[in-house]
Amino acid sequence: MSEEIELKFIVHPDARAALAKRISAGEGEHAGPIPLTNIYYETPDNTLRRHGIGLRIRRYGDRYEMTAKTAGRVVGGLHQHPEYNVDLPSGELDLSLLPADIWPPGVTADSLLPRLAALFRTDYTREKWVVTYNQSRIEIAYDQGEVTAGELSEPIGELELELLEGNTADLLAFAQTLSTESGLRLGSLSKAARGYHLAKGNPRRDVRPLPLLKPAAKATVEQGMVAALTLALGHWQYHEELWLTGNAEARRSILEGITLIRETFVVMGNMVPRKATTGLRSQLTILAADIEEAGTDPAQLCYSAAWLQCKLALTSWLESGGWRGSIDEQARRKLAGSYKRFADQMLARCGAELKVAFGRTLSREEYAQQLPRLEKRLMAFHLLSGAYPAAAVVSYIAHWKGLQQAILQPETSDTELVRRQAVTQQGFWRHNKP
Repeated sequence: MSEEIELKFIVHPDARAALAKRISAGEGEHAGPIPLTNIYYETPDNTLRRHGIGLRIRRYGDRYEMTAKTAGRVVGGLHQHPEYNVDLPSGELDLSLLPADIWPPGVTADSLLPRLAALFRTDYTREKWVVTYNQSRIEIAYDQGEVTAGELSEPIGELELELLEGNTADLLAFAQTLSTESGLRLGSLSKAARGYHLAKGNPRRDVRPLPLLKPAAKATVEQGMVAALTLALGHWQYHEELWLTGNAEARRSILEGITLIRETFVVMGNMVPRKATTGLRSQLTILAADIEEAGTDPAQLCYSAAWLQCKLALTSWLESGGWRGSIDEQARRKLAGSYKRFADQMLARCGAELKVAFGRTLSREEYAQQLPRLEKRLMAFHLLSGAYPAAAVVSYIAHWKGLQQAILQPETSDTELVRRQAVTQQGFWRHNKP
């Protein structure tokens, strides 16, 4: 078994020729374009997909290779997956060559094989370079072709950076050297993910509500912070794909993700000093303004150098623990404490702050002045409430969102009534007093 660590980029069609020329001009071992065919297999009830397993056979030249990828993690465009690769004499599956413990409980290779059938395929040419950067060896793969499921297909135009030897920090730093010009964006959807979606008939992807953060049981404050930023970045990534396919509503959801990132820095502000996040906050502020002003063609922004540099910087900050060099021993102890206890304390403070801000009848101008505070606290509730019953949390947040809507559109509701309903709520958290 090996762990695949790679960055995936989508290449804008207008930038493909220039990008290939730029990469070719650099130093490194070069391998000319070769055709690759990958056939992905699945059962009628999606046994593999439901358990985070991808199974394929790849053909390149006269060689065949079977690969099983198990569930991993995606942060931004950084994909990390355990995988198993074995050579095959032909294009026929032989599950006996794979470890028995990768299959779901109660499933064996013998019981699985008769149920497997080809689900979709990818056909593309791949050109490769291998470069040395700092202490690492990195493979650059440039793929052009298509993914096909039945009568449906999508084009492939991707650049992948795979870490062959070394460390993830070098991989991300090398990626920054490619981000100085427009034409690239981080891709959260692999070729396989796109193929599975096509195999379902390419159903419409809808805008998703911002989820509540649900950190692992007994998570530390530091783990909760990482989970929060990962959730926010995933929300951004998902809706970026929708915005680029013409869903105008997705723009607001991208802004939600960016606002959640910024609010996470605020919530963690007594442990992670501002100097540790100054650069990221500046980049996010600029991008948020650009999104607000964007026209009808989101590609110009989503494939811009600034967009890519910001996401790479955030991904690198998360992967390297970019805050650790800026904190003192007291902050380290706080970050090692219980996220649940920290969330209780912060929820009480946020709730009390809103009750003070909206504890009396306000004029229209005063409501407008308090709106940014309300919007930030709503984000904080999403970050801090995951340990409590969802129904209680959603009901509590809904009253404050109702006030937010009433401030934005006062002609559609009784703002004073909505204010009173929000302010008189009982907090759902353990300690209702700050």
